Parts: sequence; C-alpha cells; structure tokens
Amino acid sequence: MSAEPRPSPVVFVLNGPNLNLLGKRQQEIYGSETLADIERLCHDTASRLGLRVDFRQSNAEHVLIDWIHAAREEAAGIVINPAAYTHTSVAIMDALAAYSRPILEVHISNIHKREPFRQHSYVSAVASAVISGCGSQGYALALTRIAHLIEAPAGR
Repeated sequence: MSAEPRPSPVVFVLNGPNLNLLGKRQQEIYGSETLADIERLCHDTASRLGLRVDFRQSNAEHVLIDWIHAAREEAAGIVINPAAYTHTSVAIMDALAAYSRPILEVHISNIHKREPFRQHSYVSAVASAVISGCGSQGYALALTRIAHLIEAPAGR
C-alpha cells in the first residue's frame, strides 16, 4: 500500500490598499501589469515550486489582519505587499509577529528611492526577507524563497 501524496503547502499572498488599481495608476512607478497579471504569475510560479497560492487583496487593514490570523492555521508561509500600510501599520506588524512561519515582504517599487516616509517599513521588522524594486518579479522571487524556507518539493 503506497502512502497518499501530501498536499502541496499553501502560501498566502496578501496585497494591501490600492493594489487593485495596478495597471491603472502611476504606471511610471508600478508598471502596466494588473493585479490579475500578478496573480497568474504567482499561481504559475507556485505550481512549478510545488506550492499552492491563496491570493488576496484588500483595502481594509482589519481584513488583512484577519487573513494573517487565518494563516496561522492554514498557510506554510506569507508573501505580503502591505502597500501603504507598510509605513503606518503597527497592527499588521503585530499580527505578523504572531505568525511563526516565513514571511516575505514584497514591494513593486524600490521604496528606498521614494519619498522619505515610504522608506520606513514596520513589516520589515518581522519579515524573513524583503524584496523591493523588482516589479512583479518580486512576487516570484518571494515564492521561490518561501519554497526554500519551507522545503517545498520543488523548492529544495
């Protein structure tokens, strides 16, 4: 009798405020790709790495926090682009601090080349790693790193 294959680990990919407007706003900063394009990239990358992705976006801080809490029971890792909450949300930082698995912080633009207030991240204090300024490719890089950290089948 052979053992049933283990299900692929799930990674939550969480996106903060205004990322639903990607491709429609400030293309000189964020590019022309939409959030749907990034979601496809994440699913394709995850599949190659032996992962599954639960991709979500909200403009509401409390919703993101609820998802982080849910990840404690459901996800092997979190990739998060907190968007503007990066610079303002101690509450998101605290929720992530209570998550004991890998957290990868992603920013499409290089926040260190932007306005001074955007150069500080509360999330970075609790993230396993930060990927900034790589455009949508940053999500694929984050999933690759998560796969390595959680030792997903194809990420080894």
